[in-house]
Amino acid sequence: MKHFKHYLLTLVAVLALFTARADGDVTFEINTPLMVTAGEMFRVEFVLTNAEPDKDSFKVPSFEGLEVLAGPTTATGHSFQSINGVSSSKSTFTITYVVMGQTAGNITITPAEVMVKGKRYTTKSTPIEVVAQSAKRDEQAAAEQGTAVQNQIAQDDILLRLNLSRSNVYQGEPIRASLTLYTRASIAGFEDVKLPSFNGFWSQELPVDGYRATRQTLDGKVYDSQIIKEYLLYPQQTGTLTIESADITAVAQVVMRTNRAFDPFFGGGSEVYNVPRKLTTGRVNVTVKELPAGAPASFTGAVGSFTMDTQLPSTELKANSAASYTVKISGTGNLTFLQAPKLNLPSSFELYDVRSTESIRSTTAGTTGYRQFEYPFIARAEGEYDIPAIEFSYFSPEKNAYVTLSSAALTLNVAPDGSAGAATPQQIITGTSKEGVRQLGSDIRFIKLGDAALSSVAAPLMFSGTYFIILLAIIVAAVVAYFVLRRAIRDSKNTVLVRNRRANKVAVQRFRAAEKFMREQNRHAFFEEMLRALWGYMSDKLNIPVSSLTKENIREELQRRGCPQEDAQRFTEIISRCDEAQYSPAESVQMSDVYAEGVNIISRIESIIKR
Repeated sequence: MKHFKHYLLTLVAVLALFTARADGDVTFEINTPLMVTAGEMFRVEFVLTNAEPDKDSFKVPSFEGLEVLAGPTTATGHSFQSINGVSSSKSTFTITYVVMGQTAGNITITPAEVMVKGKRYTTKSTPIEVVAQSAKRDEQAAAEQGTAVQNQIAQDDILLRLNLSRSNVYQGEPIRASLTLYTRASIAGFEDVKLPSFNGFWSQELPVDGYRATRQTLDGKVYDSQIIKEYLLYPQQTGTLTIESADITAVAQVVMRTNRAFDPFFGGGSEVYNVPRKLTTGRVNVTVKELPAGAPASFTGAVGSFTMDTQLPSTELKANSAASYTVKISGTGNLTFLQAPKLNLPSSFELYDVRSTESIRSTTAGTTGYRQFEYPFIARAEGEYDIPAIEFSYFSPEKNAYVTLSSAALTLNVAPDGSAGAATPQQIITGTSKEGVRQLGSDIRFIKLGDAALSSVAAPLMFSGTYFIILLAIIVAAVVAYFVLRRAIRDSKNTVLVRNRRANKVAVQRFRAAEKFMREQNRHAFFEEMLRALWGYMSDKLNIPVSSLTKENIREELQRRGCPQEDAQRFTEIISRCDEAQYSPAESVQMSDVYAEGVNIISRIESIIKR
């Protein structure tokens, strides 16, 4: 019985091995060291995963600058694992060469090629840096752990750079910012990470593959480069904007030989040391140009490349019936900031709040997707109406010009709704207005002939006491109206005073809109409306254009006008929380808390700043 169980378990294992699935697709890659010393032998491996090459299909790459000492040799490998009942297997076919760098310099191994069932697979061109014998790090210095270990990592062996897709853009034009690490050493981890700040930009973090590294040549040296963080930036101000530096301490690993005897089991003969290196990107400047003059009236700040589709209502409607006009704007650009185009309807139409839907995603090429606006309305009066075309304008950086998109004009025929009763017939008198003037009744009263024999039933008003009182009241009212209008005209010319007075009113309106989005649990729209309320209030209150506002000058202006430093700091912190939470996938910031703090700080600042 025991032998039977043993055979049964062996049979199950063999069946599992043959029924295991292969994980992943067929890949063909090259494995080489990043840097070698002239005269030092090293291995170049070409690894084909999950397949075997067709016979005699391997094409040897160019090893120019290297001396081939041995190879090619082939080897196959197979691994198997079973986790929670799910089995998987992986096979490898490896072709190995042993080569040696002849002279110092940068060389490139050209792509190798192999065929698998008639399909071609190639490796990438791979650069290798060959350093002179004198540049080889002295292995005998391992005993001097302090300075010797530090010297194993040169100052330019680990670099941190903030790479921008462009540094000269128009306001609203997207920039891709990549925080990239360049290494010529093994990295064990990071400490004291300080990411860059993007004052003056609207920023959104892009997803990156933290395990994907590429090989690049920088300043004549070969590095393994890896993107740590990547952002999509939209400049909100013009002029020279400065991106503050990012600072990271990278912990590199250095392997040094020791005098300890080699142990065939534990390895021995070498030790691993951690070497910290402080890295910084330094400040990076971006030149933001103003959009050209002569923008169309329908331009509201859209920058990029867009198309517009419209869904028009039926041309035949009945009075008091509802319909909708839909506009869909698609493309790539600052879609997040798009505003609904203006729809002009006759005065007899009731236009309700515009409903918007969107599908937006951010990529390295920019923000793409669409925003759709639906205009619901009710036609109240019968008649024929001409609805003008909707226009949408955007600035195209590629064409360096404004582009205007237009829908088709529309003629609506509104018929009576048939709701009038037979007892009170109604007739539309044309020639006055689109709504028509309604005449009630069925006939005209009979005209009486002869003397009317009229007599006065009251004293005449002319030159009576009441007449003079009314005349005096009219004169006084005219004088008062004159001075009131004169003051209103004078105040209206004072734009600073007008903006200051309306600041709180406009902020309250935007807070109400934000509260509505909060009840709907629309996080994106809520934080966007909160940012508009906060930035707009400060722009009106301080008489500074939104494009010139920064967190720093807000704090300075508030303190200069008598606002405590704590309140000024609290205001800018609320803006930062809104920026951070606007597109955060996790609800790290509660909308109710941000709303309450925003209303409270605006009320407090309004009570402190007096004009």
